Amino acid sequence: MHQEIVFSGFGGQGALFAGQVLTYAAMNAGWEVTWIPSYGPEMRGGTANCTVVISDEPIGSPIIRNPTVVVALNPESTDKYEPLVRSDGLLVINSTLVRRPVVRDDLDVLRVPANDLASELGNVKMANVVMLRAMLCQRPIVSLGAVEKVLDEQLVGAKRRFIDPNKRALVKGANYALVGQEHASPVG
Repeated sequence: MHQEIVFSGFGGQGALFAGQVLTYAAMNAGWEVTWIPSYGPEMRGGTANCTVVISDEPIGSPIIRNPTVVVALNPESTDKYEPLVRSDGLLVINSTLVRRPVVRDDLDVLRVPANDLASELGNVKMANVVMLRAMLCQRPIVSLGAVEKVLDEQLVGAKRRFIDPNKRALVKGANYALVGQEHASPVG
């Protein structure tokens, strides 16, 4: 198994957090993992992305040119990374913000209205976790239990209050990815 994943969006959308959660879950599962963040010059509103490489063999380089999966939280990320996704790769798009059609026909595309789904949970900032779980439904790299364990371990102190909302966002993402509608019965 070898996956090269990019999470990308505006600063403040949680692309780096989603990548970190996946990274820790993969580490806990015993995979070889790298995580490299990249920030634009602005604190919030600029670009923020990270690359996550997960493999069952030692990783030769954390630098990737053609990711197997891209999770694009905004239009600019979709524009930048759609041409770079490997043929037969997966492009997960936040369709609340990305209205244009995908140009390529050699990709698996999952359009998730992540901001809308997160708003239903009461916090649009959960869109990143909705997208993470939707992606994991299409590419089951790590289990839901592994992701939940990371949330329990990494959200400490005052951030503990975000554990349950993040877990609800995971369910929202799975419901949408597996059933195709946000009002489906819960999926674990």
